[in-house]
Amino acid sequence: MSLVTLFLLAAALGTDAMSLCVGIGMSGVLRRQVYVLTFTIAVFHVIMPIAGYYAGELVGRYIGRAAAIAGALLLIYLGVKMIKDMLSEEEEQKILLANTGGLVMLAASVSMDALSVGFTLGTRTVNLYQAAAVMGAVAGMMTYAGLTFGRYVGNKIGRRAQMAGGIILIGIGIKLFF
Repeated sequence: MSLVTLFLLAAALGTDAMSLCVGIGMSGVLRRQVYVLTFTIAVFHVIMPIAGYYAGELVGRYIGRAAAIAGALLLIYLGVKMIKDMLSEEEEQKILLANTGGLVMLAASVSMDALSVGFTLGTRTVNLYQAAAVMGAVAGMMTYAGLTFGRYVGNKIGRRAQMAGGIILIGIGIKLFF
């Protein structure tokens, strides 16, 4: 697999994280949360292809679907919570990212496609650890870009951005079911 193909694959895998993080960033995340989420998603995008490479396809199919459903429900919950908080006029936003379990579930949900890619990497002549490192680095950069852009937009248009972010998260969550 050429380096260009590897970067294109990594960018495709990072799009879920980036689009999700635009919505999260619009909710007004703290700078610390941006760094923690970026790091966590990058690490998951390294671990998941490696795990997929070594795991059997049958086991991955069952785990992947359950994790996708849990991830979809988490995204819908986050979206509904963002909209509810915006409508209730609460000034203090407590996003699920403050909860370690929620953070891990969120990172795992956007990294499930990397697990599937790990299965196919076994059929190609590829340096697994180099591929996983590239996927993690690209996903981390795309996550950071999404969160930063979302924060910027959120700061510019205020509470309307929170509503839009909630709708984006709900839409992504519903899309994961299909």
